[in-house]
Amino acid sequence: MGSLPWLRHKKKDIPGDLWVRCTGCKQTLFGKDLDDQFKVCPKCGHHFPISSHLRIAYTLDPATWHEYDAGMGAVDSLGFIDNKPYPDKLSDAASRTGLREAMRYGLGRVEGHEIVFGVLEFRFMGGSMGVVVGEKVTRAVELARDRGLPLVLVAASGGARMHEGILSLMQMAKTCSALAGFREAGGFFISLCTHPTTGGVTASWAMAADLILAEPEALIGFAGPRVIEGTIKKKLPPGFQTAEFLLDKGQIDMIVPRQELRATLGKLLGYLPDPRKPVLASGEGTA
Repeated sequence: MGSLPWLRHKKKDIPGDLWVRCTGCKQTLFGKDLDDQFKVCPKCGHHFPISSHLRIAYTLDPATWHEYDAGMGAVDSLGFIDNKPYPDKLSDAASRTGLREAMRYGLGRVEGHEIVFGVLEFRFMGGSMGVVVGEKVTRAVELARDRGLPLVLVAASGGARMHEGILSLMQMAKTCSALAGFREAGGFFISLCTHPTTGGVTASWAMAADLILAEPEALIGFAGPRVIEGTIKKKLPPGFQTAEFLLDKGQIDMIVPRQELRATLGKLLGYLPDPRKPVLASGEGTA
């Protein structure tokens, strides 16, 4: 029996991202449809994790991003080694992401409003906050203060970076101190918590904003649920540490689907006075 004609041809390779399985509803999605929906499942609304590159593209007006301090990298001050030396982990993360560190910041525009924008890259060691991340957050705050611009920071982090020990934990106080000075100078800060926002990032700048936004179903908290239950010896309520739970308890101000983020930020920023226009003193006006 002769071989069938279709068996004579080599099977064509199918791109790995052509079809994607949603971790929310378990449905199989066409990759292009998912891209068109800002990496949000069109069937159940599950928000897929995204890179800092996509976050910048989805949030800022096109061709307005100008990054600062992109070449700043970490130093292995403690000579830390677990399963491999810390410098090797940094090198692996840099190769995987094309970045030198987990935090990126710079200038951009949202619906025409100029802002200082910063975003954590979770693929870089879980978006953990070490000395460089803390320094970049602080520089972003200082840039916003010096230019009189609103500040928008996006968190996606597992917390403080254990490889830098106490130097990492010091960044919590450092960033909050910078934000206190920014607030005293009349600055305005919006924080967006994405999945996950945990540990020292939650306990510092991510929750120290004038307005705290979150993506749907984002995990937001300090310690994990198992650690908390083991400490307080009580069962936690359903949905504990989700954005929806925190909104209900008044710990965040708004849940914003990713597709609506740019428009929502534009609306919020539109309430601020234009820094280019003089503010009339009390009693002044036109005749």
